[in-house]
Amino acid sequence: MNENARLGKTQRQHLVARIIESTSVPNQQALVELLAAEGVAATQATVSRDLEDLGAIKVRLPGGESAYAIPALPTERRAPEDHLRRVFGDWVVEVAHSDNMVVVRTPPGSAHVVASALDRAGVDGILGTVAGDDTILIVVDAATGGRDVADRLAELAGLHG
Repeated sequence: MNENARLGKTQRQHLVARIIESTSVPNQQALVELLAAEGVAATQATVSRDLEDLGAIKVRLPGGESAYAIPALPTERRAPEDHLRRVFGDWVVEVAHSDNMVVVRTPPGSAHVVASALDRAGVDGILGTVAGDDTILIVVDAATGGRDVADRLAELAGLHG
């Protein structure tokens, strides 16, 4: 980009999302510097608002470091099985079912991360998800049934003995 490019809010946020998707961004100052490397001047306050608008969250990376992520970023329609297994293994603490519904519990503030990964995975039999703070309600096709999906999700989370 041109030096000190003047981007509108939408264009700048698109660039922020691209940077977060492709680079480990540990803090807001690092993001300010990465934007500057792209020729975009932004203050830390602007970056903070952009991260909030994009729904960015801090996630723990292997090794204990943390970085920003945007859970709902539609980078791919279907998440690979190993990605779904990693997300479930890291974030899911309980899976229960009833008829054509499944309830998944996570630590506080984590349900949207798991629901987003599940939505992108396109798991057979799942019609949709609704995420709260620490609980996800999954509606399952009646022909599939909640028990089958709950068993599969519990296995992904490593909750079966």
